[in-house]
Amino acid sequence: MTKPKMRKSLTFTDAIEVWRLRASGWFQHQIAARFGVNPGRVNEVLKERKHVGSRDSAGVMKGAT
Repeated sequence: MTKPKMRKSLTFTDAIEVWRLRASGWFQHQIAARFGVNPGRVNEVLKERKHVGSRDSAGVMKGAT
C-alpha cells in the first residue's frame, strides 16, 4: 500500500474551507488529514499567519473557533 502524497501548502480557497470546518467543530488534525497537509499548515491559517482575510471570506466571526 502506498502512502498518500502530502501537499506542502494550502491555497486561499483551502484556507476558507479550513475556517468553515473549524467553525463546524472539526479538530485541526482532522482538517489537515482532509487536505493532506501537516497540521502546522492548518494552524498557520487559524493563527492568521497565512492567508490573512480568509476568515472574513469564510464568514466566520472572531472567537467562533
